[in-house]
Amino acid sequence: MKIHREGFATISLVFLVLALINGAVCYWFGEMPGLCWTVAIISLVFFLFIVSFFRIPARQFTTGDSLVTSPCDGKVVVIEEVYEPEYFKDIRLQVSIFMSPANVHVNRNPIGGQVKLSQYHPGKYLVAWHPKSSTENERYSVVIGNAKADILVRQIAGALARRIVNYLKPGMEVKQNEEMGFIKFGSRVDLYLPIGTEVAVQLEEVVKGGVSVIAKL
Repeated sequence: MKIHREGFATISLVFLVLALINGAVCYWFGEMPGLCWTVAIISLVFFLFIVSFFRIPARQFTTGDSLVTSPCDGKVVVIEEVYEPEYFKDIRLQVSIFMSPANVHVNRNPIGGQVKLSQYHPGKYLVAWHPKSSTENERYSVVIGNAKADILVRQIAGALARRIVNYLKPGMEVKQNEEMGFIKFGSRVDLYLPIGTEVAVQLEEVVKGGVSVIAKL
């Protein structure tokens, strides 16, 4: 397991703050070793929890020209036909995956192809499962297209996630399962697929980024 580069600054800051807190507690309450140990244990647990946000576990990725792999870890919370107003401006099959704070937070390309859209949208921070989070929250929309289909992937910030990172630019040629971006502290990723696409997952199913097959084109 590796630590994602997006976490280096956050992990360093948390370590520094916790070190200062523990130093202050031991200095002012050194005659109370029980308190010092309690603070130290809580600090260690919290630090490891923060580190876990930025982990990159080793995986054997699933590939295939006709396969749409999961762009993230999480649970499937939406499978429905909706109107997509930003790029396609027609009816699409939406599959949404909710990322909890305990999930791996790396986002990956569900297909390979050319980046046709990469657009950031500022917005609110509604809880990620809120119906309006797809259109009102801070979000990043990316369209990747190849000979099979064009697919829109939308990274959506949640109540805790206040920073979305996206590495793709229009015109780039990308490979399936390469890193698309990163969302700090959990949120949601939406996929917009062509109508008639064969969905390979069910509601409430737990999926893994780059491993689980979401649909077959």
